[in-house]
Amino acid sequence: MIEATDFRNAMSLLTTAVNVITTAGEAGLHGFTASAVCSVTDTPPTLLVCMNQSSRSHAHFVDNQVLAVNVLSTQHEQLSNAFASSKYSSAERFQLGEWEHLETGSPILQDALVSFDCEIQDIQQVGTHSVFLCRVLAVKQSEQEESLVYFNRAYHQVGQLEHA
Repeated sequence: MIEATDFRNAMSLLTTAVNVITTAGEAGLHGFTASAVCSVTDTPPTLLVCMNQSSRSHAHFVDNQVLAVNVLSTQHEQLSNAFASSKYSSAERFQLGEWEHLETGSPILQDALVSFDCEIQDIQQVGTHSVFLCRVLAVKQSEQEESLVYFNRAYHQVGQLEHA
């Protein structure tokens, strides 16, 4: 049997994009930082987003049934940390960026690398997490060219830097 610590250590070596996942609706405005996001299919466009069931905003995502995946650029490290920290309220977190809305009303970070506006189609409970299967309703891409990624428990940059 694989120990949870061994699994987490191994997973720290899987390079992942850093995302801020947001929701808005009758259950309120909430968000969290996630690396567990991936494409499921392009027909229909569908993403998978994993969220810890013990998260303080978990019920809000379940109740709102919508979310946005905001893929962060290199300048968003502070924003990522704020959405991952329990010391900030939801209101304080959203003061750190410039936000807009597309189809669902979930907050879209204006200068995210790319944002996917989604409605949650299905929720599966797997161990400590909920797996949201999300139908993509709208996409907004920016001019950013550098992605913020997480590898070996640290932030890194992937992409092309413009040379002056």
